[in-house]
Amino acid sequence: MKTIETIATVTKDGKITAQIPLDIPEGEHQIVIVIDEKPLAEKVESKEKKAPLKFSAYPVGLVSESLTFRREELYAND
Repeated sequence: MKTIETIATVTKDGKITAQIPLDIPEGEHQIVIVIDEKPLAEKVESKEKKAPLKFSAYPVGLVSESLTFRREELYAND
């Protein structure tokens, strides 16, 4: 058994088209389909209505351009 998450297109006449990995052999397969009741287009519209987050700038500079640290020095447990 293999779990695949993909996007499918549903037509007015009730047909579904989906892209699946190429390692699935061709032929008839028993599948289980779980459908989110809101189409993706509606989800995108609701996300677009939110105002973007605003972050204030906070300047962070190095002490010196020539100052470097080894990984062991950064994560030392002293």
